[in-house]
Amino acid sequence: MSRRSVLLLLTLSAFWGASYLFIKVALDDGVTPWAIVSIRTALAALVLVPLAAHLGVLGSLRGRFGPVVVLAFVQVAVPLTLIALGEERISSSLTGILVASAPIFTFLLAFALTGEQRASAASLAGVAIGVVGVGMLLGVDAGGGAETLVGGMFVILAALGYAVAAWYLKRNLAGVEPVATVAGTQAIASVVTLPLGLLHVPEAAPGLAAVGSLLTLGVVCTGFAFVIFHSLVASDGPARASLVGYIAPVFSIFYGVVLLDESFTVFTVAGLVLILGGSWLAAGGELPARRGDVAAAGEPHGGPDAALLEGGAERGDRVAA
Repeated sequence: MSRRSVLLLLTLSAFWGASYLFIKVALDDGVTPWAIVSIRTALAALVLVPLAAHLGVLGSLRGRFGPVVVLAFVQVAVPLTLIALGEERISSSLTGILVASAPIFTFLLAFALTGEQRASAASLAGVAIGVVGVGMLLGVDAGGGAETLVGGMFVILAALGYAVAAWYLKRNLAGVEPVATVAGTQAIASVVTLPLGLLHVPEAAPGLAAVGSLLTLGVVCTGFAFVIFHSLVASDGPARASLVGYIAPVFSIFYGVVLLDESFTVFTVAGLVLILGGSWLAAGGELPARRGDVAAAGEPHGGPDAALLEGGAERGDRVAA
């Protein structure tokens, strides 16, 4: 990779890893999870829809409204809401690590689908290792209380949603340009989450820190981050661009520990290594994009939103951001 590509990869990882930090700041200032998701997706759509129109790729969505709506729910609205609900109960750094378990679910779903590659010993070992990592983080590192378990399960369900959406995208939106898919799903998600966002408006006006966090979360960590991702895919290919899924959780830990004073123990490190290692093995012991499955990251990946491009990244080398 060139110096420019390395810089873009680190910048993208920093943006997606920071998503959980900004969610936590907004939550701590009284902004509800529902409002966070509504604002975030609306701001992202304001960036991505004009970009897709400028690139002339929105036409690839013609005749695909139904699948795009389904994807907007499964891959954007529901996972992002679950992540925000989870962060009400667990730390931002733990959230970033748990989201990285999405490739494990992607592998497990292959058993329920026909015509997909079946398990290898390494993949099965990866699933087991990842499960141990999740148990270590929730049961040991985070204390294992009821609230922690509920918050962790919300985030894990979000990771499962990313995995389900990856298979759905692969089978129902083949041929649609990735930028158009992401722009369409963000726009639809912003519309469907608006009613809940309006019903859960904060009682008091949020402070400057929360407002800045929401603006950065929507415009930078979601909107601009996808522009950077597609630029990387265009210049270096989806395999190298998908490395962000393994780097972003490290940034989420750094932000949480340094800026939010979240705990950092040897179990945090062990859980991170086990989940990322398990995800890597579950993906076949190679970069997920080589198998057509881009690792979720941090939010995602989305960050947390990296998984929004699963399946689409296979075709991303045709898109110039």
